Amino acid sequence: MSDFTVKPLGPDTWDAFARLVEKHNGVWGGCWCIYFHPSCAERGQGAEVNRSLKQRLVNEGRAHAALVFDGDAAVAWCEYGTPDELPNVQHGKQYLAELDILPDHRITCFFVDRDYRRKGVSRVALDGALSLIAQGGGGLVESYPQDTAGKKTSASFLYNATRGLFEQAGFAYIRPKGKSHCVMRKEVPATSPPTRRHER
Repeated sequence: MSDFTVKPLGPDTWDAFARLVEKHNGVWGGCWCIYFHPSCAERGQGAEVNRSLKQRLVNEGRAHAALVFDGDAAVAWCEYGTPDELPNVQHGKQYLAELDILPDHRITCFFVDRDYRRKGVSRVALDGALSLIAQGGGGLVESYPQDTAGKKTSASFLYNATRGLFEQAGFAYIRPKGKSHCVMRKEVPATSPPTRRHER
C-alpha cells in the first residue's frame, strides 16, 4: 500500500482520471460519475456529454474525489462532496422521509481499476477522501454502503463499498436505506471550523 498516493480530482489530475474512465468504457455505461450530481439538461445525453459535464464541474470546483495513483496512473477514486454538489442518492424518497440531519459531506461513489481490485485500494481511496475532507474543513460525513452485516458476500459492489469497510474506517451505522444499503456517519476533525449543519 505504500506505493499508492492520493491526489484530489481537479484540472491538473483530470487527464489521469479521464484515462481511468476511458479504460473502462466510460464506467457503468458511460456515466462518467455524474449520477449523484444535480439534475440538468446535459444528463442522460450520452457518454460524451456526460464527460463534458463532469469536466466542467471539475473545472468549476463543483466535483470532488480522492484519486488513488500508482505512479502516474490513476487506479481508483472515491467521490465526495457537499449535499449541494451531490444531491441525488439512491432510495431518495425513503432517505428524505427519515432524514434527521443533513451531513456536511457525502461519500457517494467508488471505482477501482479492474487490475487493482481486491488489493485494498478502496480503503486507500476512502482514507484519502476523509483526509481531503478534513483539510477542507471537516464535519459530519455520511455514506450509503452495501449493508453486508451478517450476510455472505463476495465483497463486490456496484457504486459504493461495503458496510464493513466503513466500519473499519470508524463510521457508525445509523439506519437501513432501501433493500440492501444503509446510512453510515462519521465526524471528521478539521483544521478549520466545519460547515454548519442543517437540522430538520
